[in-house]
Amino acid sequence: MKTKTPLLFIIFGMIALLLAMLFGLLAGTQYLLPDFLKESLPFNSLRPFHATSALSWIILCATGGLYFYISNSDEVKLHSDRLMKIHLWLFIATGIAIYTAYAFGKFGGKEYLEFPALLIVPILLGWVLFGINYFKSFVGKLKNWPVYYWMWGTGIVFMIFHLSEAYFWLSPYIRNNFIRDLSIQWKAGGSFVGSWNMLVYGTAIYLMSKIKKDDQIGRTKLAFFFYFLGLSNLMFGWAHHVYILPTAPWIRYFAYAINMTEWIILFSMLYDWKKSLSQETIKINFLPYKFLMAADLWIFLNLIIAILFSIPAINMYTHGTHITVAHSMGTTIGINTTILLASVTYILSLVSSDWQKDLKKMILGFKIFHLSLIIFFFALVLAGVKKSVWMYFTQDMAFSEMQNSLHWFYLIFLLFGVGILIGLSLIILPTINQFIAVIRKSKK
Repeated sequence: MKTKTPLLFIIFGMIALLLAMLFGLLAGTQYLLPDFLKESLPFNSLRPFHATSALSWIILCATGGLYFYISNSDEVKLHSDRLMKIHLWLFIATGIAIYTAYAFGKFGGKEYLEFPALLIVPILLGWVLFGINYFKSFVGKLKNWPVYYWMWGTGIVFMIFHLSEAYFWLSPYIRNNFIRDLSIQWKAGGSFVGSWNMLVYGTAIYLMSKIKKDDQIGRTKLAFFFYFLGLSNLMFGWAHHVYILPTAPWIRYFAYAINMTEWIILFSMLYDWKKSLSQETIKINFLPYKFLMAADLWIFLNLIIAILFSIPAINMYTHGTHITVAHSMGTTIGINTTILLASVTYILSLVSSDWQKDLKKMILGFKIFHLSLIIFFFALVLAGVKKSVWMYFTQDMAFSEMQNSLHWFYLIFLLFGVGILIGLSLIILPTINQFIAVIRKSKK
């Protein structure tokens, strides 16, 4: 292994994932027991802790994977190990500052980015350093990039732009106009997700290529069509969030069309890839394969949800219910997390000579995680349907009564949320231990 820094990105990312689950479970407990930790950690504090930890998992793990794959590539050489290390410690220091601010009740941003606005500066600096390092590693040094290199580069560039855009609200021109402010907030948030999807989905195609040992997977017309479709979604797919605002009709129609198609291509690529693998290849790459197949299932489930609530007439009834939360969880955990765990376990198999000693435990963790996530997901969907019925079709039920009627749904997704945490712990804790062992060996 040429450098340990990518593994540190991934280790911190996995710690963030466990923290996200822990904060999520504490928040879920407050649905059942409203007075639980109310004085020390109220729901409005737990939610930013949970959201920031989940985003940190995706960003840190995807970034660590990119650095690892580039650092260990036979095609190119990473431009600067020093910039990579600065990037890591910028993010870690900023993360500590964000958690500290939350702990003292200091908030100052919009949804997903609720920390004091000044802390976006080191985050943006980290992404700029990442971009410089990335493009200096590739531009002029490698011709005919496979699609995943294009996706990674695009994700970095748009991440810088949309994180900056998320702070346009600091301008009075934006902040003092409600419609303008809300439109830009959701545009930036939706495109922010599209940017990290470029990093994550690019990683999926990279893994498909490397596991099968077929570089053409990243060079097919279908792969590049998926790239341009994902780019269109990044630019316009956010508009399904703002159907309720007086935006231009063509933006709504275009967003609707894009939301109906993007995941179909990745689902198709994963399905075809699965059929083309030999049993020997599956056996050698068992965990990465299982996680990618889990991602394929979650793409299918979330595609159905996305198609339904991309229809404006249905979106009106689902917006603001637990169905939206189910969709968010399905994409963040079901798709992004399973792809990233495929990447983590693939990297583990490359750097550790005795990684299989924990294989049985990790397979058990995968089964517990996946089953728990399915039940958790459908409990949220059903709770969302019940809330939507109350919002639009029930005349004589108070909000408190509606919340009480959801008691069993909350109990189910809390219990199976614990199942998700247990399953992930059985995968993540052995992986962290093995990565630490690899890092220690590299110092000798």
